[in-house]
Amino acid sequence: MSLEDEKIPGDKPGNDAKNMADDAKKAASDFANDAKDAANEFGNSAKEEWNKVTNGTDNKKMLAGLLGIFLGAFGVHKFILGYQKEGIIMLVLSVVGIVLSCVGIGVLLFWAVGLVGLIEGIIYLTKSDEEFYNTYQVGRKPWF
Repeated sequence: MSLEDEKIPGDKPGNDAKNMADDAKKAASDFANDAKDAANEFGNSAKEEWNKVTNGTDNKKMLAGLLGIFLGAFGVHKFILGYQKEGIIMLVLSVVGIVLSCVGIGVLLFWAVGLVGLIEGIIYLTKSDEEFYNTYQVGRKPWF
C-alpha cells in the first residue's frame, strides 16, 4: 500500500496548507493574548510599587530624617537607607572622636560628624516623598 492509498477520502493537498495557516493564526493569537496579559500584569505591579512609595510603606524618609537629626553622629540614618560603607565611616569617626575627646581634636571631630548627620536629617525631611525616593533610594546618592 502506498502513501497515496492511506489518505483520508476527500482530503486535498490544499487542506494541509489551510490547516497549517489556521494553526499559525491560533498560535499567533495565543501569543498576542499572553503578551497582553503579561503587559497588564507588569503595569499592575508597577502601580502597586508606586502606591507603596507614595503611601510611605517603602519610603524611609521620616525614619532616616529623624535618626539623622538625633543620632546622626553615629551614622544610623545611613544604615537605614542601606549605605553601609558611609554609615561605618560616620560611626568610626564618631568613636574616634569620643576616644580622643580628652584632646581638643576629638570633640571637634565628633561635633563635625554630628553636624553632618543633622544637616542630612533636615535635608531628608524637607524633600518631597517622590524626590527623596528618587534621590536616595533609587539614585543611591550617599552624601547630602
